[in-house]
Amino acid sequence: MNRSFCAYGLHTGLIGRGDDLVAHLLKSAGKDPCQGLQDGDIVVIAESVVAMAEGRVICLEEVVPGVEAYSLAQRHGMDPRLVEVVLQESDQVVGGIPGFLLSMKHGTLLPNAGVDLSNAPPGCAVPLPRDPDASAAGLQRTVRERLGLRIGVIVADSRTHAMRLGCAGVGIGCAGIEAVIDERGRKDLFGRELHVTRRAVADCIASAAELLMGEADESVPMVVVRGLGVPIGDTVGVPSIDASECLFMGVALHADPSVLSNQGKTP
Repeated sequence: MNRSFCAYGLHTGLIGRGDDLVAHLLKSAGKDPCQGLQDGDIVVIAESVVAMAEGRVICLEEVVPGVEAYSLAQRHGMDPRLVEVVLQESDQVVGGIPGFLLSMKHGTLLPNAGVDLSNAPPGCAVPLPRDPDASAAGLQRTVRERLGLRIGVIVADSRTHAMRLGCAGVGIGCAGIEAVIDERGRKDLFGRELHVTRRAVADCIASAAELLMGEADESVPMVVVRGLGVPIGDTVGVPSIDASECLFMGVALHADPSVLSNQGKTP
């Protein structure tokens, strides 16, 4: 992997339901300074525009909250319609704080199951893409079919981290590159063998891209990362681990094994 690279933020304008994301990508990447896509480029794309183009837009006026949604909404000071959407999108709800539910989805923990109100049409919520890995693979395949280029694609989201203030980018969908590289067996500076280290390459690239994407009205939902030298192949997927193997969730499970068995019940 190269030690230097370039990243180009792509201004696309608003992207709507059913839009051709690759057409937006190629048009925006064709401008200076990116000057078009190249073999080996890695395209990072915000999950919200992927979901929007795939039609994952929910009008809150059409949502009918259930009893559980009303209960959780009252407990955590939330709109019961939003809570109903979060419940429908969650594999499991494990807790909550004012304004947010903590959900399990796609093998990871995240607030409100990734359902977003920011950068969504007024009165609407945008959930995560239904299958981010498939979305990334589809974009990669379409670029190859139209241009003959082999690129990597990362569908990125911004997430908080335990006991830290602020958001950073993570890869929730990945195609064309290894999302995680196993460093076990390598030696550190003092010759000690690494036993547990794995590098979250997709997350690192997504975080770098997030600096250009922003979180507000920047209108930069895509970033082309060039020059990393990451091998491009046919790999698809972002690996996850079981909750019992996670340091943060494992401690919670050890303290209270019921934490993942009470669907919809918060501490």
